[in-house]
Amino acid sequence: MSAYLTALLLALIAMLGNGEYFLGSSMLSRPLVMCTLAGLIMGNVQQGIIMGATLELAFVGSFSIGASIPPEIISGSVLGTAFAIGAGKSTAVALTLGIPIASLVLVIKNLCFIFILPYFVHKADHYAEQGNSKGLDRMNLLGGFFSINLPIGLVVGVSYLLGSPVIKSFLAVIPQFIINGLGIATGLLPAYGFALLLKMMVNKNNITFFILGFALAVYMKIPVTGVAIFGACLALILTGYSAFKDKFHAEPAAVSGNSTTDSGQNGGIDYEDEEF
Repeated sequence: MSAYLTALLLALIAMLGNGEYFLGSSMLSRPLVMCTLAGLIMGNVQQGIIMGATLELAFVGSFSIGASIPPEIISGSVLGTAFAIGAGKSTAVALTLGIPIASLVLVIKNLCFIFILPYFVHKADHYAEQGNSKGLDRMNLLGGFFSINLPIGLVVGVSYLLGSPVIKSFLAVIPQFIINGLGIATGLLPAYGFALLLKMMVNKNNITFFILGFALAVYMKIPVTGVAIFGACLALILTGYSAFKDKFHAEPAAVSGNSTTDSGQNGGIDYEDEEF
């Protein structure tokens, strides 16, 4: 496969990832999907899946929250995988290349938000004032395509064409001890990704479950899959008990609403709803 065709296909993969919301938040943009497709294009699906799983762990907490925009993981995943497989290097190299690329392309993405997207937003406001729903829909589609989808696709395609020979020559001179160090960093970054995710999720109401899962994995030597199954069962039990409890309290309340004698005898206190 020629370099130009490879660059075109990688660009289309990046554009597919950026079009995930067009298909309804399908998680196409996640590294596990992007790296697998990039590995398919590069002729090594197995390495693409492995690199995708590693980058997924590193970017597990990378979600847009409010005005905070995470690194552009689509381009980082596609280009990091393509460069690493093309140079015959390991997953550690893909991770090391993917993170800086994602951070750099984020700058380009923000520039597109500043200079390109506002034109379509103002046109959409104009159509909204006129009550033109078709024009409003058209601006939403064109704005997303020209301000996000197309620029990221061009960045990925051009970067692969310009960067592949440079990356190959650069990786060829990296000493082995640095590659080994990158492998160690590969093992640490997923933990850092989980820490970022837990920082948003953990509070005093669910910290007990985190400690329980840690104890099961470390002291009882239960595999991660087993801990996940145990956690899913525990969640189903707790949510089922909560629904049953709400239903149990709703029925006596409906009955007591039709009779005033019971509340009068008990002094207006519903002892079934009281906690002791």
